Amino acid sequence: MEHIRAIITKPDNIPIVGLILLLFFFTWLTFKQAFENDKRMEQKRRQKGE
Repeated sequence: MEHIRAIITKPDNIPIVGLILLLFFFTWLTFKQAFENDKRMEQKRRQKGE
């Protein structure tokens, strides 16, 4: 674990680690919104009687 922490905390690697964290966050956010949108579309179909 010490080796990983030493590599991650080097000044050159900090922006890369931040980008990886942002990638995971925005991927999660995208899927969350997609599932909510799918639920809304299914509710509209049920209301129309399809």
